[in-house]
Amino acid sequence: MITGSCHCQGVKYEIATEVQAFQHCHCHTCRKIHGTVYGSGAITSADGFRIVSGNDKISEYESSPGKKRCFCCDCGSHIYAYMAKKPGIVVLRIGTLDQDPKVRPTRHIWMSHKAPWYEVLDDLPRHDEMPA
Repeated sequence: MITGSCHCQGVKYEIATEVQAFQHCHCHTCRKIHGTVYGSGAITSADGFRIVSGNDKISEYESSPGKKRCFCCDCGSHIYAYMAKKPGIVVLRIGTLDQDPKVRPTRHIWMSHKAPWYEVLDDLPRHDEMPA
């Protein structure tokens, strides 16, 4: 079991399934929402993801049609996202995990949106957009 939480500990969750597809996204939306040079996310099964406490503190924001990003309304931590067209998955904001998920990043996506003042220094594959 892997656990996670927001910064203020008001929202806590558990993951009973594997965490996979860990990637760094450089799109405009991820940069703005995370307030950093890229957003780091991973996927897990919606069936294995459960809010343990603080469900009443989760605020949703539809950042693009059908994609909702979920934040703690107290501290503002972006915790996870989900998409109407992919109901079986949850996109975790990997920085909210409390333990090592035992996966490592596999790629950078939306490099066409990368901040011009930041240089990627690792050797991970890079994609201008989201690969098919």
